Amino acid sequence: MAVKVLPVSPAQAELIDKSVALGDRYTKTLGLLTPPAYRQVAENGGLLVAVEADQMIGYALFGLPKRSAHIRLAHLCVAEEQRGRGMARLLVEAIKQRYPQRLGIKAKCRRDYELSDMWTSLGFVPNGEVRGRGRDGEILDGWWLDLGHPDLFTEVESDALLVVTVDHGIFADLRGLAETTGVEESRALEAGWMTDLVELAYTPQLVHQIRDIADTAERQHQRAALHGLRQLTPAAAAVAERTAELLKAATESLPDLPADAAFRRCLQYVAETSCAGLQVLATRNPLLSRLADVAWEVARVRVVSPSIVTLHVDELRQAQVYRPADLMGTEFRSSEVAPGAEDELVAFFNQSGGDDGSAFAERLRSLTDDTVVWRRELLRDGQGHPVALYAWALDGRTLIVPVLRTAGHPLEETLARQLLFQLKRHGRDCGAEIIRISDPHLSAVAKAAAGDDGFFDHDGKFVALLVDVCGTAAEVEAVAGGLARELTVEAASLHAGMPAEVAAVVERAWWPAKVIDSELPSFLVPIEPRWSTELFNVPAMLLPRSDALGISREHVYYRSSGHRGESVPARLLWYVSKGTAGVDGQMVVGSSRLAEVLIDTPDTLFSKFEHLGVYGRAEVQGAADASGRSMALRFSDTEIFPKPVTLRRLTSLAKELGLPLSLISLSKISNELFQAVYKEGHRTT
Repeated sequence: MAVKVLPVSPAQAELIDKSVALGDRYTKTLGLLTPPAYRQVAENGGLLVAVEADQMIGYALFGLPKRSAHIRLAHLCVAEEQRGRGMARLLVEAIKQRYPQRLGIKAKCRRDYELSDMWTSLGFVPNGEVRGRGRDGEILDGWWLDLGHPDLFTEVESDALLVVTVDHGIFADLRGLAETTGVEESRALEAGWMTDLVELAYTPQLVHQIRDIADTAERQHQRAALHGLRQLTPAAAAVAERTAELLKAATESLPDLPADAAFRRCLQYVAETSCAGLQVLATRNPLLSRLADVAWEVARVRVVSPSIVTLHVDELRQAQVYRPADLMGTEFRSSEVAPGAEDELVAFFNQSGGDDGSAFAERLRSLTDDTVVWRRELLRDGQGHPVALYAWALDGRTLIVPVLRTAGHPLEETLARQLLFQLKRHGRDCGAEIIRISDPHLSAVAKAAAGDDGFFDHDGKFVALLVDVCGTAAEVEAVAGGLARELTVEAASLHAGMPAEVAAVVERAWWPAKVIDSELPSFLVPIEPRWSTELFNVPAMLLPRSDALGISREHVYYRSSGHRGESVPARLLWYVSKGTAGVDGQMVVGSSRLAEVLIDTPDTLFSKFEHLGVYGRAEVQGAADASGRSMALRFSDTEIFPKPVTLRRLTSLAKELGLPLSLISLSKISNELFQAVYKEGHRTT
């Protein structure tokens, strides 16, 4: 028969008596509790029993303090002959299910009982210690099981650029009483100039290691010092699942490492960091450092030394909040909002003022007016949770966007930037020349991203111009000026020979504009079909990716380190250099903006750009030349041509213009040839 967990009422005297009898068998560890106390707890709803075939096999006895929001667990008792079957977990889960509104469960247990493994396996975290009242003055460990409710502090956003988790070694360097070798590197994390840049955080594994310190003075000192760091409490079930994934990958890729307690502690740090939504874990532990590749590949956690944190704050922060590579797969799903599903979305997206609750849902429902063809797009993550929502429609030559929301998510900044570019693509495809975002409650993340993308405030709305001209400064200015006059705003004045940096800003703000007679250079980049498929889905994959998210807005491409006159900023044309159907299999498939060129060792480049790419470390190393160095090209805002330009046509265009053409390696081309190829790729007749 199945085990049943039942609540006990005062009237169920037989169950109360059986609970007393079972508890009396273990008074040495539980302490003596009189029968009236059991009855009183049952009356208050604090006695659950595990029963199998009318046999009492375990019980949980707990208090529900009226002036506190936690649960106080007094007895967790399982018959010795029934242990190992998961009865303790069953009882704890039953408590959680009956009182989900409580913040957590507190328990105390003598340290010398050596039951920390049991409490840990149930999801409890050490939470202080007190000296017992017994004659021997025993130490009682406090244990805490969080029930997942945010408190007043967990929701407070950090003012720092980067939040970094630390392992116990780093924490001991910073807060411990004993001096250790190399401590200066760790202490640099708390230098005065770092205060506004980095916030340090800790996860449950660090608390467990503090609990295991034998020296009482050191243990109590470190526990008190925890209050200076941000506490993270990721969901135990998610951590367990992620730890199992890490263990499998680590044992396969590093078979020489013994899967001992130290090894598992390292995996736990990585899993907890990942499940807390962070991406940087600082350590000086050589074992944890050896797991760096596995940590990134499985959990997207960067395991770095304190010196890396202090030297590369900006890069690590960018990698943490902007990770377009994570959008390359099929984990995210985009679909239209189904009629009647509006109320479900209220809880996921911020509203305020008169836009809260039912008013927000009603506004979404109103975007089904038959007189306007509205598109209401919803993006969900791999767990099915809504993470982004936007609605748009074409009104003449204006793409209107009354709703644009991003939910709190580790990839929120990435999603906001991606969706803004997606709106520009929608607008261009529909023939729009202006985008107007009228949502009055844009998030700070979306506002910042919109400002970077050339949107400007106009009558309380965010507006951008779509200037679909690949021509001279005069031609681009004529179209942009006309649109600006319609909005009664001033447009920038352009002129031939503009500096490359100025032209690059214009081309981003007025995308897809191209100012051909500027100093902004153009390059032709040969790329193998394999990487063209990975980066651009051209040639197409057998299983199509989402149009909305399949092409990341920003990416990186690696090649040999030999210079070919590259400069930044610039435009790129992507030429698929190998074909399967004669010369027509070789073709120019699209264009991008070149944002950065860097030559360095493969390991350095991989560490800097891995958050952007589909490349693994080995593949970056494979791009290195005899010098042992590779070149990274960071690019963004890729346009895939509706009509690829074949090698035959490319050669013909160059010949018509009387221009040289090199297809062997990355090469600089004239802006006239770029213009001819670009227009050919967008030709509709």
